[in-house]
Amino acid sequence: MNAVLTLISIVVCLLIVIAVPPLVTPYVEDYGVVTVFYTGRAVLLCTALASLVALFCYRQVANRSFLFKLFIAALLMRMIIGTIIFASNGQVFFGGDALAYDFFGMAQLKGWTGDRYAQSVADSFVQGWAGSGWGMVYLVAAVYGVVGRNMLAVQFVNSSFGAATTVMIFLCANHVFNNLRVARLAGVAVAFYPSLVLWSSQGLKDGPIVFFLALSMLATLRLGEKLSLKYIAALLCSLLAVLSLRFYVFYMICFAVGGAFVIGMQTLTTTGFFRQLTAIVLLGLALTYLGVTRSGSIQFERFGNLQEVQRVRDDAAHSAESGFGKDVDVSTTAGALAAIPLGLSYLLFAPFPWQLVSLRQSLTLPEMIVWWASFPMLVLGLWFSIRYRLRMISPILTFTLMLSLAYSVFQGNVGTAYRQRAQLLVFYFIFVAVGYVLMLERREEKKRAIMAEKQLLAATLGSNLARSREVHQ
Repeated sequence: MNAVLTLISIVVCLLIVIAVPPLVTPYVEDYGVVTVFYTGRAVLLCTALASLVALFCYRQVANRSFLFKLFIAALLMRMIIGTIIFASNGQVFFGGDALAYDFFGMAQLKGWTGDRYAQSVADSFVQGWAGSGWGMVYLVAAVYGVVGRNMLAVQFVNSSFGAATTVMIFLCANHVFNNLRVARLAGVAVAFYPSLVLWSSQGLKDGPIVFFLALSMLATLRLGEKLSLKYIAALLCSLLAVLSLRFYVFYMICFAVGGAFVIGMQTLTTTGFFRQLTAIVLLGLALTYLGVTRSGSIQFERFGNLQEVQRVRDDAAHSAESGFGKDVDVSTTAGALAAIPLGLSYLLFAPFPWQLVSLRQSLTLPEMIVWWASFPMLVLGLWFSIRYRLRMISPILTFTLMLSLAYSVFQGNVGTAYRQRAQLLVFYFIFVAVGYVLMLERREEKKRAIMAEKQLLAATLGSNLARSREVHQ
C-alpha cells in the first residue's frame, strides 16, 4: 500500500508540474507567466511541509502506518482539487477571498522590503492586528517570500494544513475514547468529506483555521494528562494563529480551553490541580506578554455589541440571494435568543433541497445527503460522550456548542453558513464516529447473541439426541 501511494504521489506531482502551465495560459493576466518552475516550486514547498507531518506521523508508533497513509491520501485529494481550481481559474466561483489574500499578501511582502505605499495598502487590511484575517495575509506574504508570487503554492500549503487536520482529529478521538474504530472513522471522514476537502484546497483561511483549532484541542487534551512545555508551546502558537485568522473564534476556544483546565479532564488530584493551574498561569502570562489583551480590548470595543452583530447579519442576509431570516433582529438579547432555532437549523442542515437553485448549490447535494443521514449518529455520539466522557470531551464539547450558537445568531446567508460549518464538522465527526461505532457494536452483540443461542440450541439438541440413543440401547 505504501508503494502504491508513493507511486501515485510521484505521478500526481509530475502531472502538476508538467501539465498545469499550458492549461493556465489563457489566465496569464491573473497568474502571470506560469512555467514548470512555478509549479515545481509549489510542489517542492508542499513536499517539504508534508515531510514534517509525515515525520510527526512516524513518531506515533502505535498508529504510524495508518496515519501516514491517511495523511498522504488526504493530501493528494486536496492537491488534485486545488490544481483543478487553479487550472480552471475557479477562485471566483468557489472562493473569491483567495484573490484578496493574494493581492494584500503581495502588498505585505513588498512592505516588508521597504515599500511604504505597499505597506499602507496591506495595513488597510491588517488594521494594526485589529482586523479579521490578517494572519492569512502574513501567511501568503511568507509563502511568496519563499517561492515568489505563486497562488498554487498557497493552495498546496492550505492542502497540507487540511490533510494534517485528519491526523489531529484522529489523535483527539483516540485520546478521549481510546477506540481505534472511532478514531479511524473520524479521521477518514475529515480526510475525504467533500466540503472539508474543497475549503482546504484553496487559498482561503478555512484550512489553517480548522487545523489550528484541532491542534489546540489536541494540545489541551494532552496537557490535561501531563504537563509538557512542548504542548504548552503548541497550544499558545495555535491560539495566536486562530486569533490572527478569525478573532472571535479565538475567544471561544480560550473559554473552552480555560474551562477544561478549571474543571479538569481527569479525576482531580493534588498533582492534577497544580498541573492545570500551572498551564493556565503560563498561558495567561504568555498571552498577556504578547499583547493579546490589548488587541482584544480594541476588537471588543469595535465588534462586541449586538448592534454590530445585527449589522453584519443584516448585510449577509440581504447581500445575496441565499440570505435567510431577512426580518430577524438580533440587536437585543431577546432577539438574539429568538434567532437561535432558525439559525441553528440552517447552520446544521442548509442548503435544503428546495434551495438548490444554482450549480454551486446543487454540487453540495450528495454530501448533504450523507450529512443528513449521519445526524442521528451525531446525536447518539453526543449522548454517549456526555454520559460517559464528559470531563475528557469538555473542551471540544464547550467549543462546538459556543461556536454553533454564535453562528446561529449572526449568520444570515446559506453559503456562508455552509462554509463556516467546516470549523465545526471536524469535531462533529468525532461524535458521528462514536454513534456509528455504538450502532455497529450493538449489531455485533446481537449477532453474537443469536450465534450463541444457535450454538446452545444445537448443543441441547445434540445432548437430547445422545440421551435418546442411550435409552433405546
